[in-house]
Amino acid sequence: MVTAMLLIEQVLGNAAEPDWSERLTGARLDVLELDHWEAQKSRLRKHTAGGTELAISLPRGTFLHNGDILLWDAQVSAAPAAVIVRVRLRDVMVVHLDEVAQGSIELALRTCVELGHALGNQHWPALVKGDRVFVPLTVDRKVMASVMQTHGFEGIRWEFLPGADVVPYLAPHESRRLFGGAEGPVHRHPHAHGDAS
Repeated sequence: MVTAMLLIEQVLGNAAEPDWSERLTGARLDVLELDHWEAQKSRLRKHTAGGTELAISLPRGTFLHNGDILLWDAQVSAAPAAVIVRVRLRDVMVVHLDEVAQGSIELALRTCVELGHALGNQHWPALVKGDRVFVPLTVDRKVMASVMQTHGFEGIRWEFLPGADVVPYLAPHESRRLFGGAEGPVHRHPHAHGDAS
């Protein structure tokens, strides 16, 4: 267990990238577990699962993503070692509009305007894809369910799903709108890694 705090000023890569995926095979991994909100901070101080204290100081506007590699040590005698980020994505309320879409145009318009008004009045971000509306949880589930029940929308149903279950149905730009990019790797420009061999 490392007792000294380590300063992290850059992300070395991501486990989903082919070269890193190969390097990480057989390596000892220490995980820095973050929630969705922590992943959006460029300044953070936290312990890894193995007890290493990290002081993260990334350039402004840089966010951590699931699978990001923060430390790599190929010199360890037993096996190379790495610190990798695991992001717990927030849950998502999925509003299903398939029944409304099959009804009259008047019902569909009224329901969609009322739903938009209700979501907007709560300042909840939303993403519409096909006949579903995805709303990331910004408050407790019970509060969101209460708001939906209070409005008594006709012909719609909703459910709460883990963010990780929703990501596969979204395009990358849609996923970034819901999760701020925390859900996984994004295209990175090549940069120096120091001695990352």
